[in-house]
Amino acid sequence: MNTSQLYILLTLIILVLVALLVFIVSRNKTGKEKNLSPLAGLAFAFLLAGLFFGENRFIGYGLIGVGVILALIDMINKSKKK
Repeated sequence: MNTSQLYILLTLIILVLVALLVFIVSRNKTGKEKNLSPLAGLAFAFLLAGLFFGENRFIGYGLIGVGVILALIDMINKSKKK
């Protein structure tokens, strides 16, 4: 395992730990479960795919960009509903 793969693995582990922490804290505060919207789930999938295909920079950065754009669209849609 080379250095870049080690950094990617470490980043994924930290990302999972932060996601679990946010999930536990948000669940305790609201008292009810918040579901992930389909658009947010799709954005998360694109971000993960971008990390996995990081060796080919064009594809990796493209997938990450699509994921960020979808996440922004989801945030805008949720802010308009409130």
